[in-house]
Amino acid sequence: MHSKKQAPVKYYVGIDVGSASVRAALVDEFGTVVAHADQPIQIWEPQPDHYEQSSADIWAACCSVTKKVVCGVDASRIRGLGFDATCSLVVVDKQFQPLAVNCEGQNYRNVIMWMDHRAVSQVERINATQHRVLRYVGGVMSVEMQPPKLLWIKENLKDSCWEKAGYFFDLPDFLSWKATGVTARSLCTVVCKWTYTSDGGWDDSFWKVIGLEDLVKDKYEKIGNHVLSPGESVGKGLTPEAAKDLGLPEGIAVAASLIDAHAGGLGVIGADVKGHNLPCENQPITSRVAMICGTSSCHMGVSETPIFVPGVWGPYFSAMVPGLWLNEGGQSATGKLIDHVVRGHVAFPELQSKAAASAHSIYTYLNSHLDLIKKSLPVGFLTVDLHVWPDFHGNRSPLTDLTLKGMVVGLTLSRGLDELALIYLATIQAIALGTRHILEAMEAAGHHINTLFLCGGLSKNPLFVQMHADITGKPVVLSKEVESVLVGAAILGACASGDFASIQEAMAKMGKIGRVVQPNHEHKRFYDKKYEVFLKLVEHQREYRSIMNSC
Repeated sequence: MHSKKQAPVKYYVGIDVGSASVRAALVDEFGTVVAHADQPIQIWEPQPDHYEQSSADIWAACCSVTKKVVCGVDASRIRGLGFDATCSLVVVDKQFQPLAVNCEGQNYRNVIMWMDHRAVSQVERINATQHRVLRYVGGVMSVEMQPPKLLWIKENLKDSCWEKAGYFFDLPDFLSWKATGVTARSLCTVVCKWTYTSDGGWDDSFWKVIGLEDLVKDKYEKIGNHVLSPGESVGKGLTPEAAKDLGLPEGIAVAASLIDAHAGGLGVIGADVKGHNLPCENQPITSRVAMICGTSSCHMGVSETPIFVPGVWGPYFSAMVPGLWLNEGGQSATGKLIDHVVRGHVAFPELQSKAAASAHSIYTYLNSHLDLIKKSLPVGFLTVDLHVWPDFHGNRSPLTDLTLKGMVVGLTLSRGLDELALIYLATIQAIALGTRHILEAMEAAGHHINTLFLCGGLSKNPLFVQMHADITGKPVVLSKEVESVLVGAAILGACASGDFASIQEAMAKMGKIGRVVQPNHEHKRFYDKKYEVFLKLVEHQREYRSIMNSC
C-alpha cells in the first residue's frame, strides 16, 4: 500500500504598518500565524496636533520584519503578500522622492499621520460646502481624512511641496506601489478617505469647490485614476528590487491593500461561529461588528443595502467585504488615551517599579490591583463616583466634533496607586461607553447588531474586553490568533495568489474563534446609570462652552 502524500502547506505574508510600529507575519492557509516580528518606527511631533513620519523609515522596517518571518522557510511555498497600514498621507515628487510636509523642509518627513489635526480650518470650510459627497462620511468630513490635509499643503506649502508633488498616496497604496512599481490605488483607501465612490468614481465638482481643481486637470493622476478591489493582484507581482529588499521571491502575488482597521475587520468578522452559542450563529454577517482597538478604535459594521448613519463614516460599497456596504464608527484616542492617563499620573513611577518587581506589565499589575481593592464589589462598581468623558483628541463618532475635550468628574486630593487604578478603570469604562454610543447610533439608523468581534492590542487586556461586554450588553468574540490584523493582511495575499476563489472564502477558512466573553447581565442597571451620566457630561461641556462663548 502507498500512503497518500500530503500537499505542502501554503504560506502568505501579511505586513501591518501601525502608528508606532511595523509588524509582519507568516500565516499558513489555515490562518495560523507561524512567525511574527515587529519593529518600531519614528514619529515626529514638531508642534501640537502635527504628527509626521518617514516613508523611507517605514519601508525599511517593512523589509526588516519580513526578512525575519520568512527566514528558513522554503520560498516556493510563499504564495502571496498583503499590506495594511494607517490611513496616513504620503507625498512624493514626480521621481517618487520624498517631499517635506513641514515648514522646516525636512524631506524625509514626508508623511502626515492619520491622527494629525493641523487641517482644522480646511475641514471646516470643506464641511461648510455641504457637498453631496459628504453624505458618505456621516454628513461631516473628519480632519483625519485626506482632502483637508491636501488643502492644507496647498495653502501652506505651495511652492515647496504642492507644486513639486508627483503623487499623493494613502500609506497602504504607497506600500503596494513600493512592492510592485504600480501606482494603482485600493478601493478601500480612496473610498473611505478620499471621497471616491465605487459607482461614480471621483466627483469633479467637489475638488473644484474646495479649491483643489488642480487634481482634476491631470485626470487625478496624482491621487489615483486606476483603482483595484482589496485582494486583487497588483501588476506583475513583486519587483526584483522589492523582492531583494523584503527577502521574498520575485514575482509573487501582491494584493491591493487595506487600511489597518479594515484588515482587522477582515481577519475576524467572517469567522465560523458554530458551536459557540452566539446570537450571530445562523445569522448573516451583518449582525456582527468588528472592533479594532489599538492607538485608536474603529467599529466596522456591514450591511446588504446602504445605511446612512449620522456621525458614522460610510456607507462605503465593497471597501472591506466585497459586495457589502461598510459603516465605520471610531474613537480617535483609545490606547493612546489609556497610556496618557496612566503615565501622566503622579503615582506612575510607583506603578512602574511594582510592576517591574512582579515581572508583569503595568496594565496586568493595575488589573490585579483593582481586584485587591474591590473588596466585595464587582470591579466595575468602584467608579460609582468617578466619571470620564474620553474625547481628549476630539470626537470622531457619533458626534463628529473634533473640538470636544476630555473631562474627569469625581477627583479627590488622593495621589496614590489606588487612585491611579481607579482613573485607569474609569477611562476604560468611558471608552466602552463611547462604543455603546456608536452602536446605538448605528442601530437607530437600521443596523441589527448582536455580537462584537474584537482585535488589536487592547483586546489583549481582559478588563477592557469585559467592560465592553458588560457596558454594551453584547457577547465579545476574540479570535484564536491575537494578531488578527496581520491575518487580515495575509488573507489579501492569499486572494491575490488565486488560492481562494473569494475574500469571503478566505475569511471563513483563515479566521478562527478563540474565546467568547459574555456580558454580566446582573450589572446592567449600574452601567445603564453610568451611561446616563456619560451623556450628561457632553451636555454640560457644551453648556459651559456656550456660556463662555457669550463673553
